[in-house]
Amino acid sequence: MVNNPDCPDRRDVLRSLGAIGSITALGGLTAAQPGRDPGPKPNELLVSTAPTTSTASVRRTVTTQLPADASVVHRNDTLGYFAVEVPDDASTRAGSNVVRSLERTDGVAFVEENGTYYAFDEVDTDRRTPDDPDFSQQYAPQQVNAPDAWETTLGSADVTIAVVDTGTDYDHPDLRDQFGSNPGTDPAGDTDDPAARGAEHGTHVSGIASATTDNGDGVAGISNSHLYSVRVLGDGGGSWSDIADGIQWAVDNGADIINLSLGAPQRSGVVERAINYAYDNGTLPIAAAGNGGPCTDCVSYPAAYSNCVAVSALDSSENLARFSNTGPEIDVAAPGVDVLSTVPNGGYESLSGTSMASPVVAGVAALGLAATPEWGPSELRSALEESAVDVGLPANEQGAGRVDAANLVGEDGDQPAEVTAVADASPTTVEPGETITFDGGDSSGPIDVYEWEFGDGASATGQTVTHSYDDEGEYTAILTVTGGSGSDSDSVAVTADGTGDPPGDCGDYPAYDNGTVYETGDRVAYDGAVWEATIDVMTVPPSHDSWRWSHVTDC
Repeated sequence: MVNNPDCPDRRDVLRSLGAIGSITALGGLTAAQPGRDPGPKPNELLVSTAPTTSTASVRRTVTTQLPADASVVHRNDTLGYFAVEVPDDASTRAGSNVVRSLERTDGVAFVEENGTYYAFDEVDTDRRTPDDPDFSQQYAPQQVNAPDAWETTLGSADVTIAVVDTGTDYDHPDLRDQFGSNPGTDPAGDTDDPAARGAEHGTHVSGIASATTDNGDGVAGISNSHLYSVRVLGDGGGSWSDIADGIQWAVDNGADIINLSLGAPQRSGVVERAINYAYDNGTLPIAAAGNGGPCTDCVSYPAAYSNCVAVSALDSSENLARFSNTGPEIDVAAPGVDVLSTVPNGGYESLSGTSMASPVVAGVAALGLAATPEWGPSELRSALEESAVDVGLPANEQGAGRVDAANLVGEDGDQPAEVTAVADASPTTVEPGETITFDGGDSSGPIDVYEWEFGDGASATGQTVTHSYDDEGEYTAILTVTGGSGSDSDSVAVTADGTGDPPGDCGDYPAYDNGTVYETGDRVAYDGAVWEATIDVMTVPPSHDSWRWSHVTDC
């Protein structure tokens, strides 16, 4: 993506609209019903619609089927879901009558409880409020080499970081210059103030990323970037629907980077859709790994989603913070112990948590975008990882390493990272007509497009796709990936010759079970046919959810 100086890009246009006033309803986000406050919503179900189905039409159908004491209370057409309030918590459990009825409705992709994600609050450390806080009392900017990067750029008001959190005291003397006339939003419609100024967590996170640097007051943020405060967390956490709506609002209002210092061990299909919506529309989500350590393979969601940068926390000696979650999803590490930043009412405190490490990475990423504004999310993510410094920790603790602002800003924007294609297929020997899953997930670099040619005249796009061959023969499937500095191709050979495992009878496969979590490639018997899962996590019977299931054969 290259900016044309005579034609403003999407982010410029959206930010200019935002300066006129909040555009919360942009892109299909409906207003919440009155009294729908931030925080957990244990009596709600989220009903996600299939990609090609009208959310409004499915909602109308569902409304006629609901019990008298249940109702639709919220809808988001852009992300394709709506929220149903039910009488009690028991009705939101998998297998309840209400859930089973919703899952059987045509056009419904999946149903999940409206779960809760939490702010990764500070852990027990020595807290202090300096009498005269200044840059010499901060170690985080120095640890990521921000001062060297500042010789090139202090950041840019043309780069926007959305802090999706508890709200921010945007009148803080060290933050007010970073907010425009539209400081943010409150998706739940709790107050007329979209930034909820009393929130300590969001104010601290905002200051780490972008407290005004070189203003002779308080602390130095990692970058001088424009900020949005998107309030999605209330007392006790925030519902998945509020968080998803907040992410969508940030994207639709031109945010380049979204910081998510929140999460929990549970995954949400609705929040994952919002993360993918951000990544696909030019915004990079960056999230805290969680404070459940010491542990292994325990990165929280949303950090664990594939289109989110997952951040672990280091201390001032570049050791892994004792509280930091770890796992294979970790992308990079950053300082997160005793990080000095802004708190409400003009104050400053040192707090600890992966909540503090994530905005360090967001600020570093913003410096990179200020220096190389043509980077999209994939290029920026790749550059963050390639410029990171190995601090001697295992990959599941540091990912690519500790982020380094000087290295990132020094990256040559005219020479983006190379891309490498790696094609895989499973199975590689099949019966004619049997489904093969083709996967390019091991490819590397800032990839924007995956293109497959299957060798029989058919083609498809996507990182993971499925295909079947009608005729016997040997075929070469070619994957071409494009992004960064250009493109690369790889191939995989497959054979359709009748020697593969036959589909078999329905009795050869386990019966479909609504309570089972299925993985890609699993086969089940259901309604007189054999079906194969095309993506992970199946919650709807195959005949009702054909975009997630591939029909193999009738029995």
